[in-house]
Amino acid sequence: MIFAIMFIQRQVQDKLTKRLQDPKAIIIFGPRQVGKSTLLKHLADNFQLPILWWNGDDADIREMLESPSSTKLKTLIGKAKTLVIDEAQRIQNIGICIKIIVDNFPEVKVLVTGSSAFELSNSIKEPLTGRKWEYFLFPFSFTEMVNQGNFLEEKRMIPSRMVYGYYPEIVLNLADAADRLRMIADSYLFKDVFALGNLRKPEQIIKLLQALAYQVGNEVSYHELGMMAGLDNETVEKYITLLEQAFIIFRLGSFSRNLRNELKKAKKSLFCRQWYPKQPDQ
Repeated sequence: MIFAIMFIQRQVQDKLTKRLQDPKAIIIFGPRQVGKSTLLKHLADNFQLPILWWNGDDADIREMLESPSSTKLKTLIGKAKTLVIDEAQRIQNIGICIKIIVDNFPEVKVLVTGSSAFELSNSIKEPLTGRKWEYFLFPFSFTEMVNQGNFLEEKRMIPSRMVYGYYPEIVLNLADAADRLRMIADSYLFKDVFALGNLRKPEQIIKLLQALAYQVGNEVSYHELGMMAGLDNETVEKYITLLEQAFIIFRLGSFSRNLRNELKKAKKSLFCRQWYPKQPDQ
């Protein structure tokens, strides 16, 4: 499928637009490379000018915000009316920074993105209580693609989507989807997981991912996964939690009309974005 424009309307877009006049900060969680920055740039026409963009991946930005104070932040923000902070989970004390801005500079609208739910949530949870709106952005959905094109075209693409997923870069470059998917996994997916868990033996979590991929949609047994990946049950549970926090998998609980039975049954593990499992010869 070929699109005349590179931007595809996201379902969360209208909700974000409505919140732009609200004094609370807007926090957008989601995996890397799903279009968080692109979405904000597309919404920039609705932002109050001037706009200031900070990126937590930049060392000088992290250093600049290391010891926040209202005086320091006022100097840094200057006359900006909209402040966008990308990859905010990389910035120490980011929750305190945002709190100071929201409390002391109500004329400045703060929009924040982060690719690690655990790090960013822990940083902002207490400081920003009652001061934020939270949203999640994932790869394109079937509905978003249908709205961009038409139902029949997207239905015909389902076999390809099941293999390569809905990452924006993949959807817009299907000719070399496999290579691009491997690049995304190597450059971004593992980067977040390894940094988040401070892992010394990354090959173990790769084996766990392979084990999860081979039984995707089945009920998860930590013991069985540990046998397949060469890990003990406690480590398997720890790694699965890390994978959830990095938006790679999610655990789906069972359904029962008896709520107590739902708590007893094992959960299923599903990938919330496509991961291309490496083979030994690759």
